[in-house]
Amino acid sequence: MCGIAGFIDPSLAQADREPLIQKMLGSISHRGPDATNSLLINQVALGHNRLSILDLSDAANQPMRRGDLVMVFNGEIYNYLEIRKELESFGHRFHTQSDSEVILSSYEQWGAACVQRFVGMWALAIWDSRKEELFCSRDRFGIKPFLYILEGDRFYFGSEYKALRPSPVFSNDLNMRQIRRGLQMGWVVYQDETYFEKVKALPEACNLLYRNGKVKIERYWDLQPLSKDQRTYQEKTIEFRERLIDSLRLHMRSDVEVGACLSGGIDSSSITSIVGHLYPDVDFRTFTIYYAGENAVDERPFVKSILQKYPHIRNVDYSPQKEALRECFHRMCYHIDVPTNWSSDISQYYVMELAGRHKMKVLLDGQGSDEFLGGYMHSFYRLIGNELRQGHLATATRLFRDHRTNQEFGMKKSADVWAKSMMSAVFTEQQLYSMEYRHFHPYLHRDPDRNAPFRLAERFPDKLDNFLYNLIFQTLLPSLLHFEDRNSMAFSIESRVPFLDHRLVEFGFRLKSEDRIRNGVTKSILRDSMRGILPDEILNRSDKKGFTTPGAHWLRTDMHFLLEQDFSSLDFLDQRLLRKLIKEFEGGNDKLAQLLWRVGGLGYWTSHFN
Repeated sequence: MCGIAGFIDPSLAQADREPLIQKMLGSISHRGPDATNSLLINQVALGHNRLSILDLSDAANQPMRRGDLVMVFNGEIYNYLEIRKELESFGHRFHTQSDSEVILSSYEQWGAACVQRFVGMWALAIWDSRKEELFCSRDRFGIKPFLYILEGDRFYFGSEYKALRPSPVFSNDLNMRQIRRGLQMGWVVYQDETYFEKVKALPEACNLLYRNGKVKIERYWDLQPLSKDQRTYQEKTIEFRERLIDSLRLHMRSDVEVGACLSGGIDSSSITSIVGHLYPDVDFRTFTIYYAGENAVDERPFVKSILQKYPHIRNVDYSPQKEALRECFHRMCYHIDVPTNWSSDISQYYVMELAGRHKMKVLLDGQGSDEFLGGYMHSFYRLIGNELRQGHLATATRLFRDHRTNQEFGMKKSADVWAKSMMSAVFTEQQLYSMEYRHFHPYLHRDPDRNAPFRLAERFPDKLDNFLYNLIFQTLLPSLLHFEDRNSMAFSIESRVPFLDHRLVEFGFRLKSEDRIRNGVTKSILRDSMRGILPDEILNRSDKKGFTTPGAHWLRTDMHFLLEQDFSSLDFLDQRLLRKLIKEFEGGNDKLAQLLWRVGGLGYWTSHFN
């Protein structure tokens, strides 16, 4: 894992090029503390901060040159050994043991199509001196960041906002569409837009080609609406298990120690348990955060069940002290590059900090499973709604009863679930999210235009598939991956997400709805594939927590400073309504906690880091 930066700027004086690329790299030194190098080729500058994971020798440092090609790369290509073997059969010779050199040789051999062969995560830029063009690419799910500014024939790119701020083309003019999405929906990423008008993000699964002052962007991969797998559930469960294990084997490739984030949830617990099952002789370390005292959140009993099953796994747990919360919040806000959208960001920051104190360089994490296996409770609305839309009232009623029984809903919650399921039957994803944008939280913008600043896809005929597709590419996962990257890299840690092996996700989208959700239980195929590997205490969990924190309690106590700010600089907000909402929250209305956290986070970010 690394940090990359670079530019093509014909108007920049030659004497200013080296100092500028060094300043850009210095701003993201935390992403790669093991080596810093840059290369100037006429008006082109490429820079790289290295976090050494594969081939720890200096020979694998970047920028890496091969003939007319020079590359900077951030990420990991997990199947690099298999690709390398194929390239050697074509006559390619290698001088390092790195995946970086395999990328360069792949580009030589196959051109832009090489990325379709990669299993991994990446953001890369390759300058071709002969063609005088810059080829850039980002992985299929946008796990690794690639930000850029194009102004005339000047092109600047980097891994974070911080890398672009020193450039002469940067402007801190805010993108009000993104401000609205962030406050109302909690999205900090949307397609190619960022919090700044001039800064663009290369979308996931896209290649970018810069040539003669022009940029061309093409999508090289997408999930396709394919016919469903008609085999038995047992056969599909066996294949899912094999595919997940294969992904874990690839993600364990490293020349440094690999550990894992471990909560008591099924995703991180599955990853840890598979490693414990596959590698009984490996001293594997995991890291857990819990909260003690008032409003305690503690999943260590579930973690303990894994440690009892796999005694060679060593878990390190830590309960953050509330006295340090404000200082931690400030440091986190600097690193995440965007306004915080909820207190769970802090939990993730804490677990990465804990691993960093123990000198970890690589961590496995469970991100991505919920988004393609139907792990969120909102999945039930689409599942039931799909049956209602097709007139299958008996099936819809059975699904509803299974869900209600499993979650032990009362009458009020049951009525709410049924009503939302009926809405899912009638409305598109765009319509459903637009209603949420306008009505779920009080609308604080003074601008009366409440039209949703986003456009969701209707790519799949099945309601659940379409919901999950948008979770992956539009609504939720892009923001989660943003925080995953920034919080881990704050401590020079490479965070790997084995569930987002694209081959596994493609397999997931060939599953029927009942393979994902059975008898009111989410992620059924994952649970059943883990039987015998994962402890039953975790397999049978029906709640959905994620990185849980006592967020509303914090906002009233240790984090109340977020609500004490002078919000007058946010003149696009209805200040009178904001004061009213703060007063209601202080009076006990916890439903406002998330919105006010977002407002407080926006105010803090604009006043401290913009």
